[in-house]
Formats: sequence, C-alpha cells, structure tokens
Amino acid sequence: MKPMRTERLILRNWEDRDRELFHRINSDEQVMEFFPFRRDRAAADAKMDEVRAWIDEDGHGFAAAEIAATGECIGFVGLTGTEDIDVLPAGTIEIGWRLAPEFWGKGYVTEAAEAWLAYGFETLGLDEIVSFAVYDNHRSTAVMKRLGMSVDPAGDFDHPDVPDSHPALKRHVLYRLSRKDWQARKKAAR
Repeated sequence: MKPMRTERLILRNWEDRDRELFHRINSDEQVMEFFPFRRDRAAADAKMDEVRAWIDEDGHGFAAAEIAATGECIGFVGLTGTEDIDVLPAGTIEIGWRLAPEFWGKGYVTEAAEAWLAYGFETLGLDEIVSFAVYDNHRSTAVMKRLGMSVDPAGDFDHPDVPDSHPALKRHVLYRLSRKDWQARKKAAR
C-alpha cells in the first residue's frame, strides 16, 4: 500500500511497532462495546498479520491511521470487501474504522474516511461504498451521516458473525454512498 496523507494523518499499512495499539483497540471494553468478542494478544497479532496481508495484496483495507506530527498510531480506517458477510451482495465494499478512545471526537475518522472515499471512487472506480454498525452505535452512524452516507432501512441486517448469545448486537443498520452522490457533495462543498 502506498501511504496516503491527509491534513493531520498518514494512512499506511501496519508495522510491527503498531502491535500494542492493535491489541488495545481489539480488547478495550469501550472500543469493543458493540462487538461480541475481545481479542487476546495472540489473536490480535494474528488478525493484524491477516489485515496487513490484505492491504499488501489489493492496496486497500483497514489501514493504520497515524498522526503525522507525532508518528503515533491511533487506530484504523479503510475500505475492505465484505465477502464474509453473505447477506450483502458480492463485490460490496465497506468503509470502517476503529480508534483508541482518547482520539475520539477530534475528527480523525471523518478526515481519514474522506480520503478513503476519494480513493475508492476516483482510483478504484467504485460505484458505491457502504458502512454498517450495530443499531445503537450512534457514534459510528454519526460519522456515516457526516460523510454524506444515507441510511437504507431496507438493507438493515442481522450480522451473521454475531452469535445468538448477543441479540442486542445482531441487528446492523446499513448506510450507502454512491459515487454520483459523493461527486455532487464534493462539488457543492467547493
């Protein structure tokens, strides 16, 4: 992956120096509030290696977000396929994120996501990018709205990877953004 630069961030592939942060954002109770699992260090290391390989393979994925001024990794933002979610059509591309809590509310996710949307629509030529979250995850859906995404109630779904033992986490809301709507929003912002 060729690193991308935003005003305050560098979006890049994962490096070994990021392992502690990757583990933290995958095991922290506050960060993982809307997930039915927590990863121990070994599982987080394995997942980071998997995510890093995806990025090397296709040039996009859940990439590390680093504060350019300090070199501090704060979490991830990126685009990835949804092949493992069989209720979504083949070829669906998702934008997603996860940051350590001390970096919430500073606009980092929106800033990085805007760069990924531009990459998805301009470089990859995608027609649509989606995002989804647990129904009650208002922090994430607020970001989706800031990005200009529209809720699609007909597309809401029960996430197949959430076990029945966590019924409050099963239902996910789906947001969509078409390239046409993204271009119109971009043009209106000028």
